[in-house]
Amino acid sequence: MHEMGIALQIIEIATDSIPPDAGDVRVEKINLKIGKLAAVVPDSLRFCFDVAVKDSPLEGAILFIQTLPVVARCRDCDAQWTINGPAFTCENCSGGSLEILSGRELDIESIEIVQKDEHVS
Repeated sequence: MHEMGIALQIIEIATDSIPPDAGDVRVEKINLKIGKLAAVVPDSLRFCFDVAVKDSPLEGAILFIQTLPVVARCRDCDAQWTINGPAFTCENCSGGSLEILSGRELDIESIEIVQKDEHVS
């Protein structure tokens, strides 16, 4: 399950991104963009993330995943479309020279931090 390795990398990046002079803060949410071709199972990644952050400074952080569609462009006629199944030819001209424009992403879009609540009841 390579999702655990990805989760550990996300945790490392999130931890390292907190400025040293930020004070007493915690990571509240990590926003990801993952393309459908990235070979990542979002539910597995969330599970691995939740396991990996136990007893760490990121415990309680939410992993929000936005799944991005696969978008192709035909090099012959310049048509663009969202691919929902196997695609080997252009939907417009039936040409076979396709370029994948999106769908392979695995990006941390943002990391949200908040001040720790000093008055926890």
